[in-house]
Formats: sequence, structure tokens, C-alpha cells
Amino acid sequence: MTQKLLLMAAGGTGGHMFPAQALAEAMLRKGWRVKLSTDARGARYTGGFPHSTEISEVPSATFARGGLLAKALVGPKILSGVAQMALDMRRDRPDAVVGFGGYPSIPALGAATLLGLPRMIHEQNGVLGKVNRKFATRVAQVACGVWPTDLPEGAQGVHVGNPVRGAVLERQGAPYIPPGDYPMSILVIGGSQGARILSDVVPEAILALPPELRQHMRISHQARGEDEARVAKVYADNGIDADVQPFFTDVPSRISEAQLVISRSGASSIADISVIGRPSILIPLASAAGDHQTANARGLVEAGGAIRIPESALDSNSLAEQIAAVLTHPQGATQMANAAMNAGIPDATDRLVALVEHLSEEAAP
Repeated sequence: MTQKLLLMAAGGTGGHMFPAQALAEAMLRKGWRVKLSTDARGARYTGGFPHSTEISEVPSATFARGGLLAKALVGPKILSGVAQMALDMRRDRPDAVVGFGGYPSIPALGAATLLGLPRMIHEQNGVLGKVNRKFATRVAQVACGVWPTDLPEGAQGVHVGNPVRGAVLERQGAPYIPPGDYPMSILVIGGSQGARILSDVVPEAILALPPELRQHMRISHQARGEDEARVAKVYADNGIDADVQPFFTDVPSRISEAQLVISRSGASSIADISVIGRPSILIPLASAAGDHQTANARGLVEAGGAIRIPESALDSNSLAEQIAAVLTHPQGATQMANAAMNAGIPDATDRLVALVEHLSEEAAP
């Protein structure tokens, strides 16, 4: 039998790329060939993809960045990318095309639409991104990471959850060690866009905690490169054990070791936190399109696994109060960890795989 081919298209953030990586891992195990179409930013996240994934950078662009000249070139770049993908698809016809959002997914989805190829999209957030909204009624299915998801009329949505990487699944349900009079780990993750306010507020919140609580803390803090030295100095000057880096390559391990996670409510972060099962304080990014991070946080908060602090209400005192509330109540923290795990969808990848296989079978001659 000829190997089936999956073509994935994903944009340049971890939120788009991590679910694509999870699907690539699963489809390769199923014996499929897998291609990934992305851009230069997305290529930064491909280090964890299986080596047999065929990765190509395809021209695309957005009106959201650059000056007048850059905006004038958006149309031609996108058309060039669509033409390149159409030629590639004619030479090597995919059995299924899956877009994960972001403007780099436009060429593959555009070409698949023109050629009438079987196609679907996966939306990580509770509010569709711009590109996915444009294609939502032009694909067979919208696989939704968060439910309910705001869908345009005519779009066919199904709740699958957000696929997580193998490194997360390996730690699914890892035993939670409740807080106590011993070293406790706090993980701070903000995502590529939203880490600055956490770098401003979290260290001050830690300093506002009672000394008897603070002395047991070990902090892993993801800070933007320009903030790294400043944040590290605050911790060091106050005798707090802290590992400050712009990007952690071992986030799943750090989540599993944490007594508490302080995070933005990006879809991938919430999926990781809930599948592993850890208490969290979520601060939705106020500038997120359509306020989708608030929508993302809703399920975990309502399940009792997380505390949400709106960015407008975030300061060092309010955050310190919530940190103390979790770390001084071991039983409550354990209940939060269990609630988070119960809200997770560890088989999200399997659900997405089933949709992809069904899509390819329906389209087969």
C-alpha cells in the first residue's frame, strides 16, 4: 500500500506548533508520511518534531506587522505561497490537510481549497483566530481545543481538546506533592507575548510573602531576554533560589515538579497544566484577540483547578494573596491538582487522529 500523506500548516507560535507536533508524532506512528508548512518564526519550534517530518518554509505575510511597503507586499507574498503549495500538492498529493492557525497556514489551506483537497482546521482557543475564522466554513471540520468555541454560522465544530506533546503525556497524572515545610517549586510561564507583566509583578509578589513561606521556595521563571537579568537580580538580591531563562525546553518536567504554576492562559499551557494536573494561577493576556485567553481559562477555573486574576486586577499584593492561599492549604492545593487533571483531555491527539483518518477515507476515490 502507498503511504498516506498528511500535510500540516502552522504559524509561528508555540500555541500553533505544539499541537501540530503532537499530531505529527501520532500520524508517523500510524505509518503516515508527514509534511509541515510553516514560516521562519515557526521553524524555531520544530526542534522537537520527529526527524522524519518533512519541514518547509513557505512565503506568507500579515497586514498586522510592518510599514506601508511591507503591507503592500502582503498580497503578492501570499499568492506566491499559495502557488508554491499548489504545485507541491499536485506533485505530491496529500490525503489530508490540517491547518493549525496563524498566517503561515494560509498558503497550504488556500491551495488545498483551490484544488478541492480534504482539509480541516484545529483551533486551540475558545475564540477563532483570524485565519481559522476565514477558513472555518471552507473546511470539512473545525476541531476545537476549547469548548464551547465561538464559530461562524455554517462551520462544523467538534470538541477534541488540545493535543499535547509526548513529553507531557509521559507525566500525565504524575503524583502531586502538596505544599509544606520543605522545598516547593513555583513555575512562571508567560508565553512569547505576555511575559513582561509577569516579570514585573511576580518577583514583587514573592517578596511580599511571609518569610517562613518564602524560605522554602524555588522559582523557575520564564522571562523575555530583555528582562532576564533584571528579574534574576531581584531574586538573587533577596536570597531566593531562582532559575530565570527566556525559554525552558523542559516545561513538562517543570510543571510536574511544581506545587504551583503561574501562567498566562494560552491554550497549550492550559492543556499541559491540566493533563499533568497541577494547581495554577492564570492571568489572561488582556490584548489577546477576542479576549480568547479568558475563554481558554474558563473551563479550568470552573472545574476548580485554577484561580483567574484579570490583568486589570493584577498587582503584587493580589498575586501574593493568591499564592499564599494555595501554598498554605495543602489539602486545597491537592484538590486543585485533582480538579485540573480531571478537566484535562489526555486523548485529544487520538481524537484528532480519528478525525484526520475519517477525513482521508471520506475523500478517497
